[in-house]
Amino acid sequence: MYQDLRKDYWWPDMKFNVMQYVNKCLTCAQVKAEHQKPYGYVQPLEVPEWKWEHITMDFITKLPLTVKRHDAIWVIVDRLTKSAHFLPIRETYTSEKLSELFMKEIITRHGVPVSIVSDRNTRFVSRFWKQFHESMGTRLNISTAYHPQTDGQSERTIQTLEDMLRACIIDFGGSWDDHLPLVEFSYNNSYHASIGMPPYEALYGRRCRTPVCWGGVGQKEVGSKAAVLDLTEKLQLVKARMKAAQDRQKSYADKRRRPIEFEVGDQVLLKVSPWKGII
Repeated sequence: MYQDLRKDYWWPDMKFNVMQYVNKCLTCAQVKAEHQKPYGYVQPLEVPEWKWEHITMDFITKLPLTVKRHDAIWVIVDRLTKSAHFLPIRETYTSEKLSELFMKEIITRHGVPVSIVSDRNTRFVSRFWKQFHESMGTRLNISTAYHPQTDGQSERTIQTLEDMLRACIIDFGGSWDDHLPLVEFSYNNSYHASIGMPPYEALYGRRCRTPVCWGGVGQKEVGSKAAVLDLTEKLQLVKARMKAAQDRQKSYADKRRRPIEFEVGDQVLLKVSPWKGII
């Protein structure tokens, strides 16, 4: 429009006026393809204060059916220590069955969590699941639809878990649920970049004994003041490293984004995906 007009007309701030006119065109805004950076800077979740108080969870589904009739994995990760539990389940499990498994595997080991971050899986948004956690005093933080990056911790852990399971199947064969306990142990005892140590060390204060490393044999004094101070210092170090990792990741992501602010009453256009069933 500007190129067509400038052949015959001219006035001060002509290009800016044409741009304003085009931006106010409703039809143009609805049909024009977007080639701009996504709006909004990354807003990381707060660093947790204590172990297994703030967790994330997700499912790996559509796995090959095993002899034990398992075809899915329930991934539960502590946001502070990065320690994880991989629970073999069936896709047909109801919310009631999952709550029993959650009580048996998580609450009995780590206590009742303060908050849970998850996606909008049908089991997590069910009425029973919400009532179960309301009675426990747990806050459910469910991500917005089609925004898996909200639950990035579980998504990244799932990616690592799938790679480890594939390696086990290729090297040792058999069903994937036979290797799951060893995969969980290996994951929790491996170095994690964001906390600067293995999850087991962040959780228990020292690394677990393995065939590779037999150090730390014998009883360790837990009740001494020095041990408590050492555990507290290690926890502070974990939180500091997590904050540094979050800031680093945020700086990378914000380079590909742009800020935006809305006021009450502003009208916006929502981008929808008809093939996903949104009307």
